[in-house]
Amino acid sequence: KRQHRGWAVAGTLLLQAALAAAGCGEHRRADELTDRAAGVAASLRGYDDQHRTSFGPVAVEMARVLLAAQRGDADAALIRHSTIVRREAWRRLPAEHRGAYLLDAARAYLHAGDLRGAARAVVDADSVAPAEVRWRPLARTLIAVVARAQPASAGVARLATLVGLTR
Repeated sequence: KRQHRGWAVAGTLLLQAALAAAGCGEHRRADELTDRAAGVAASLRGYDDQHRTSFGPVAVEMARVLLAAQRGDADAALIRHSTIVRREAWRRLPAEHRGAYLLDAARAYLHAGDLRGAARAVVDADSVAPAEVRWRPLARTLIAVVARAQPASAGVARLATLVGLTR
């Protein structure tokens, strides 16, 4: 168990490196790093996250969603996303992690042309972690985009008003 303590941190760093590699267009390297993180996550079953990294199999799957979306494969990202949010491990993640992730999922919905899905993800993010949605510039941009859709859902219209996009 003591040996595993540093592994959660190492796994988290592998995922961060994978996302950075994808941001530089190095998608093969991002996949390699994510696969390594998946191996670390598999070895941590039942491990108590003493460093509060929230690292584990669900974090790896969330990174795979972000990588697929960044690669332009919104459909694959959204298929993975729909399975993640139904898992028990998803509900155990800190609210801030879930809220930030849902904003990223909203972007994937937008890339897929699914305004209704994007709106639902933004509203869900607000219900999970209001501060993530109401204060992050990315969230304000997403709210503005989905609020322009006709007709905007009541939840999106409420958010647009709360963040000062409408009066």
